[in-house]
Amino acid sequence: MADALSLIPAAVLRNLADKLYEKRKNAALDVCPLRLFCWIVKQLAIAGDHDKITAVINLLTTEFTYSPQANHRKGGLIGLAAATVGLTSEAAQHLEQIVPPVLNSFSDQDSRVRYYACEALYNIAKVVRGDFIIFFNQIFDALCKLSADSDANVQSAAHLLDRLVKDIVTESDQFSIEEFIPLLRERMNVLNPYVRQFLVGWITVLDSVPDIDMLGFLPDFLDGLFNMLSDSSHEIRQQADSALSEFLQEIKNSPLLNPVILLLLKSVDYGRMAEILVQRAGSPDEFTRLTAITWINEFVKLGGDQLVPYYADILGAILPCISDKEEKIRVVARETNEELRALKADPAEAFDVGAILSIARRQLSSEWEGTRIEALHWMLTLLNKYRNEVLQYLNDIFDTLLKALSDPSDQVVLLVLDVHACIAKDPQHFRQLVVFLMHNFRVDNSLLEKRGALIIRRLCVLLNAERVYRELSTILEGESDLDFASIMVQALNLILLTSSELSEIRYLLKQSLVDPAGKDLYTYQHASAVIQSLVEEDVNVKFLVQLDKLIRLLETPIFAYLRLQLLEPGRYPWLFKALYGLLMLLPQQSAAFKILKTRLKAVPSYSFNGEQLKKTSSGNPYNFLHNMSGGSQINEDGEVALDRGNSLNGINFAARLQQFQQMQHQHRVHLKTQTFKNSSSSSKVATLFIEAQRHEEPKQPQLSEVNAVAPSRSSKRAQGS
Repeated sequence: MADALSLIPAAVLRNLADKLYEKRKNAALDVCPLRLFCWIVKQLAIAGDHDKITAVINLLTTEFTYSPQANHRKGGLIGLAAATVGLTSEAAQHLEQIVPPVLNSFSDQDSRVRYYACEALYNIAKVVRGDFIIFFNQIFDALCKLSADSDANVQSAAHLLDRLVKDIVTESDQFSIEEFIPLLRERMNVLNPYVRQFLVGWITVLDSVPDIDMLGFLPDFLDGLFNMLSDSSHEIRQQADSALSEFLQEIKNSPLLNPVILLLLKSVDYGRMAEILVQRAGSPDEFTRLTAITWINEFVKLGGDQLVPYYADILGAILPCISDKEEKIRVVARETNEELRALKADPAEAFDVGAILSIARRQLSSEWEGTRIEALHWMLTLLNKYRNEVLQYLNDIFDTLLKALSDPSDQVVLLVLDVHACIAKDPQHFRQLVVFLMHNFRVDNSLLEKRGALIIRRLCVLLNAERVYRELSTILEGESDLDFASIMVQALNLILLTSSELSEIRYLLKQSLVDPAGKDLYTYQHASAVIQSLVEEDVNVKFLVQLDKLIRLLETPIFAYLRLQLLEPGRYPWLFKALYGLLMLLPQQSAAFKILKTRLKAVPSYSFNGEQLKKTSSGNPYNFLHNMSGGSQINEDGEVALDRGNSLNGINFAARLQQFQQMQHQHRVHLKTQTFKNSSSSSKVATLFIEAQRHEEPKQPQLSEVNAVAPSRSSKRAQGS
């Protein structure tokens, strides 16, 4: 210390600590023509007396830069800069002493000290250039803080220093990007706008240096850049977007064999990037979502098979964006979705079918119709490509698919049915589907009312109408809930009689005794026998309401063929007897009675043959041998015998009638139980029906809209009370 004091005149040291800036500056640089301070240090350097140089620097550090007096600290900083200027090429070996006290001054509480620290380091950097790269992380950290300094002058000085440091780094071959990235990553999520601008500036500069591979470290700061896209400052958003666009362009322009791209697409780094992009695709900020989904789109195109492990995460980001309020986002999301679905993947090679199904199942609960539709398309795609794998997860998705049948969108419901039908191609899954569907109809009556017709009609198209009806009938045969069974039968009958999708079954019914395929169906004789078997207890409000619907259905175009058969009573005597039987069951004041009576009156009298009609007037209808147009006959057992000599099993109508009577008996017992519980009178049935007819005329069902397939259970019970 004594040696240093002897080398520097007392006046210089005194002026170095003066409160006036010019005196401090002159003390360091202008005391003599040769700028005494620099000259002294330079002479010591020429003499190679580095011990004395060290002593001078220690004097400036301990007595000035670390002094409790702000003026001393300012003077010390000027002195250190002057010493560095004097050392010139010899300065590098003394930087360990010179730079730390300057960096320490960046956090000084006095803004003027911070300003002089920027000025001092600027002068030091101009002298040593690339040699001070060893302090880069500390300098970067200090500049990051000063970029948001509360003093405008300090900010301005820091910006000048920052530009110089950037120039030095871009020309240096000693800069270590590996050591710098952790520091950058730590600061990427700051909110201060000045710091954000500072960070984006450095990312852009470093990316422009050919020898620095910023792309390889993109996952470390990608999330921070995306975070800046929603900044309140337009300038920051623009800078972040520009940086991201540049990185994306580099990725697109790089050949897939480039090691950097392979690193991104194959290593865990891509997994980190995919996670970031997926998260940002769900950002509340519109611009951030658009940028994220655009990145995902490019990666799907570039990555190909390399994306297999990340399919589920990416799909989870795409599906919500398909229904985005912003059209640009929707367009990119749909394009990406199609690209992803077109890629080929092997479950044996990290393609997780279960994860994809889980995402699709979760998105079925989306509030947006478009997203739910695409989720179902993915289920269909997986079923078509990886059926065996999907069926392993059937228990995980089946309940969700059943609940989706109550979706408010018809398009969604139809796609759900497509998925169900695809699953039900196997017999065991077909049975499971129908059983679960009946269960849902049973526990959710509104599903049957609102979606019943749509569901059943669509399944009939997809899975064969006869197959569906036979399975439903088998299940209903063992149904213990008679109210539900009654509602289902009404629903199935209405769908059968009116839906275009079931036209083949209706044709089969018409040809029941001509076509062997219809042997399990019915004839008019059986219909008449069923009517004759009804007793007083069967004719209740529920029955009359259904009878009213039937009469009105007979007036629709679909039953034109039956009305034309009335012109040939000789060929269809049992049809007349059945219709007159229905007429006798209806109250005379009801609209249905008047409709049917008018129809029967319209039959021309010349078409009647008394002898033929007498045959239907008495006795068991199953003892009547009726010549069919196809040359077949019905014997006492209800079997069909064809003149061609072929013996085929026909319909055992007697057994069918007995089965009907047994079922009617069960319903009577059930109705009596319900009537007793509700303390209601069954004697008012006809009166209630007539009153209902007077107040509200039943609406004729439309063939194109058969959704209200049956009354609800609550209304049904009310009618039966």
